[in-house]
Amino acid sequence: MSGVGMVLEEERTVAVRRPRRRPPLLIALSFVVVGVVVALALLGPTLAPYDPNAQDLVTGLASPSGAHWLGTDVLGRDVLSRVMVGASAALLGPLAIAIGSMVIGNVVGLIAGYYGGLTDAAIMRWADLIWALPGLLVIVVVAGALGGGYWLAVGLLLVLTVPFDARVIRGATLEQSTRPYVEAARTLGVSDRRVMFLHIWPNVAPLAVANTCLVFAGTLVTLAGLSFLGVAARPGTPDWGLMVAEGQRLLFANPVGVLAPCVAIILTAASVNLVGDWVYERLSSRGATR
Repeated sequence: MSGVGMVLEEERTVAVRRPRRRPPLLIALSFVVVGVVVALALLGPTLAPYDPNAQDLVTGLASPSGAHWLGTDVLGRDVLSRVMVGASAALLGPLAIAIGSMVIGNVVGLIAGYYGGLTDAAIMRWADLIWALPGLLVIVVVAGALGGGYWLAVGLLLVLTVPFDARVIRGATLEQSTRPYVEAARTLGVSDRRVMFLHIWPNVAPLAVANTCLVFAGTLVTLAGLSFLGVAARPGTPDWGLMVAEGQRLLFANPVGVLAPCVAIILTAASVNLVGDWVYERLSSRGATR
């Protein structure tokens, strides 16, 4: 290869490996938003200025004021307090889905990608079957038949989300399983379990973490949508999606009361995605350097 060709190849390699740069302020703001939401999820009832379920029929529907910064709904409940307390339901379910899907999906994906053959084919056909189902319609039908409920929706979403993680990790495992370090471990007699979980998984961990953040953000929005449809959160529960459903008819009376939970959903989902992308870049860079 000529000297010019070597330089061009080196520049192309550096360009491929260079991580995407995002404004540090944007990443910092994302961490702040995530931190605030987590704090509200843990301390929302303590920090809320009013009882989120306390009704004030005398006040009724009211616009933002000094006493109620985001106004009140048709039953006189303080919107700010309900948004703050609703952070708990907004995070708890998606967190359970993201962690459960990561654990199950990573194990299934590692097994499929490492062993291949009939094992891989059986697992992937199962994943294809789940992917072929209209997920939202399945949840609405099953939840409606069983009476609905927040944790029922969480369980159904977990079942429908696991194949997504499994496919991602399976693809990464297929790429890693042909690497020299895997062949060396097999030659030394290392057990398949140790090869998968102590050798291959640390190299696909950045992808697993980023995918978990993506799943968290996606299920947060999906659960809010299910609450909006009335098949997740029970009526009267401080839930962001349910607040949007209850307040949509009052959009012109108190628009802030409807927009506040919408903004909370969007900001939380976008911030978690940005944080996950930032963590992926840092972990990938560290792995490449190592």
